[in-house]
Amino acid sequence: MKSTFRSLTAILGVAALTLVLVPASNAACGGPSRPAASHISWSPELLGAQPQGAHFVMASDLLDLIDPIVGMWHVKFVVVGNNSTAPNGTEFDAGYSVWHGDGTEIMNSGGRPPQSGDFCLGVWQKVNDHAYKLNHFAAGWDMTGSNFVGPAQIQEQITLDRAGNSFSGTFTVDQYVETNGILNPTPVAHFQGNITGTRITINTPAQSVF
Repeated sequence: MKSTFRSLTAILGVAALTLVLVPASNAACGGPSRPAASHISWSPELLGAQPQGAHFVMASDLLDLIDPIVGMWHVKFVVVGNNSTAPNGTEFDAGYSVWHGDGTEIMNSGGRPPQSGDFCLGVWQKVNDHAYKLNHFAAGWDMTGSNFVGPAQIQEQITLDRAGNSFSGTFTVDQYVETNGILNPTPVAHFQGNITGTRITINTPAQSVF
């Protein structure tokens, strides 16, 4: 991740030459493995005004309610197909992403300084057993953190491996500019490429995600 900021700075420098009078900004700001469930867990009725006895719930049934994408991921974005603006193979961003069971997601970008907006939020939907779509938004500020540029939209289409420990897919990033409270509907910068994610577990060492 130490090299990510240098790569990202180079991308922004090139992009800035194409955006006259536009503040420099990029748009970037991932379920746990199931243990064998052979036991039975007990729980009282939830939020009941009066005790209603008890019921038994199989732990495996509870785990079935958790989608395998849920968890924390180390993610990397690599540019593909952006020509001179961002040469193929350039690492656009990398960071930490958490996918929640309620269909929301949050990412901490390692390629942006905090004052420019290094956290962004998204919502996800399952397409089939192993495929997902993510629609994600960031509030883009310039590198001083003093001037708001506009929203950025990050969209991902990923496929989770059958073991549930990694995913891969594609991403697009579109940066928009807001002027005097009016949003220009045409993005001023567009990036696209491949994204990969590696699950972070309780035993993941720092060396593997930095």
